[in-house]
Amino acid sequence: MNKKVFKYVLRMDDKITLNLPKGAEVLTVQTQYDQPCLWALVDPFAMKEKRIFRLAGTGHPIVFDMDSDYKYINTFQMNGGLLIFHLFEILGI
Repeated sequence: MNKKVFKYVLRMDDKITLNLPKGAEVLTVQTQYDQPCLWALVDPFAMKEKRIFRLAGTGHPIVFDMDSDYKYINTFQMNGGLLIFHLFEILGI
């Protein structure tokens, strides 16, 4: 099985849903040309599955469903460091 690194451009929204290939390993989130992007190691031929992420700015309240776990992905900056955001994956939904 050959895996590849794919890029997914993220919307600036509190809750982000992506259809990623099953078993995709999220590597990082960073900005490219001031646009947040997620990179994942994927099997491009695998069936897709819905993955849900939570984006929060520094100092903003973060509310998670108590029945779900979450995993920190990364922190990234926008507008020359004026805005700082943190991405979490919500697990178990």
